[in-house]
Amino acid sequence: MQNVFDTRLYVGAVSHRRLRPVSHRFAYKIFSILINIDEAPDLDRSLRWFTHNRLGLISFMDKDHGPKDGSPLRPWVIGKLRAGGYEFEPGSIKLLCFPRLFGFVFNPLSIWYCYDTAEKLRAVLYEVRNTFGEWRGYLLPVNRPEGSSARIVRQTCRKTFYVSPLMEMNCDYHFSLSEPGETLTVGIRETREGERILLAAQTGKSVPFTDKNIFRTFLSHPLMYFKIVAGIHWEAFRTLVKGAKFYANPQTKTGDVTYPDQR
Repeated sequence: MQNVFDTRLYVGAVSHRRLRPVSHRFAYKIFSILINIDEAPDLDRSLRWFTHNRLGLISFMDKDHGPKDGSPLRPWVIGKLRAGGYEFEPGSIKLLCFPRLFGFVFNPLSIWYCYDTAEKLRAVLYEVRNTFGEWRGYLLPVNRPEGSSARIVRQTCRKTFYVSPLMEMNCDYHFSLSEPGETLTVGIRETREGERILLAAQTGKSVPFTDKNIFRTFLSHPLMYFKIVAGIHWEAFRTLVKGAKFYANPQTKTGDVTYPDQR
């Protein structure tokens, strides 16, 4: 059956390169989904290997995102846009994330792409998690010259959330991402007083969201989350051995969306 949904798979890789105070790099293969959140129920009804709000081979659970209580996601996103002073009429809302595999998931970073009714990208919400069960959102505007055809979006904000015991808090994030299309790129540069500390990137190639592709992609990444979670701790240990400094959790407020650039 021909895929008629906006939702798609992206098959690619994630890479991290730490520059200071110690040098360390690693990369691993991953796949993610870019889901139009309005399509989730129809996807469940139309596909064998994808489920919405119930267990399955590959599933998407509303409770994993937004308010984390299983309530509908679109009203939550629109509420955050309004709270931040964004006055455009929302159109499509798409979420780039890892799906659940056999009920398990860990999303270090989920990205909400918020479009207006003319399908122009107007805002991006970065939902950041750490391995301690905490999260924070950074909602940033998409500011591009009128008539610009550039697909690359560049945004900057202050780091206000504890992500890793091996990374200090006094830093800035510089995001560089393409609007999702046939390919996907997300770049994050973390700096401290203008000096680059960490470079991270996700790249992917679009694959139609069909049962055949879902099953094939799963078979090629069956242990993805084990590799991600184990890899986070193993690479942290290797970085610590190299001499990285340990930073305790400052217990700052979590579970909220911030507005680094108020409308």
